[in-house]
Amino acid sequence: MATGHATHGPEHAGPRRPPYGWVRRRRTTLDEHLPTDHRLSQVYRAGAGLTGLVLLAFGILGLIDKVGFFSTRGDTVAELNTNGALSVLSIAVGVLLFVGMVIGGNFASTLNIVLGALFVLSGFVNLALLDSRYNFLAFRIQNVLFSFVVGVLLLIFGMYGRVSGGLPHDNPYWRARHPEQVAREERARRRRELGRLVGPPR
Repeated sequence: MATGHATHGPEHAGPRRPPYGWVRRRRTTLDEHLPTDHRLSQVYRAGAGLTGLVLLAFGILGLIDKVGFFSTRGDTVAELNTNGALSVLSIAVGVLLFVGMVIGGNFASTLNIVLGALFVLSGFVNLALLDSRYNFLAFRIQNVLFSFVVGVLLLIFGMYGRVSGGLPHDNPYWRARHPEQVAREERARRRRELGRLVGPPR
């Protein structure tokens, strides 16, 4: 009886390799130390920081004026209606945006997008509540327009370099969405570098 023959059980098959042409999709991060990453993160930080500063100033000035918490008597700050509830809410959102500015990267981008969408939604909701008894934040039409403007600006800052269809190939978001093409370009780049090292044939 023959001995020493190969065993072909699954425990002896070794690690399975992915099919040819398949590349695992990576989660998009901004920690690859590319120049593009630094520029994107700076945009996200700037958007969060500037918007947070405006909201903090608006909220603090409203509290300094000692307006009632749910007052609707027409107290204004910088031509915008306010009350205590809106002032506290503005300060809370401003602080959250400052946290995004400090953290930067994907967190700041996603935070800008989420809060931008909420500001736009708030504009529509409060537009519907302007003349109702549920207008607890004392919104007027100028507040609605301000909410739309802040929301659109935050969306622009958050989506910059992330959702456009014409992203450069060194953009980390483009690389995460096209792993197969990234792998092909990396192989082509390595072949070019190897060709330069070897030099032309003699």
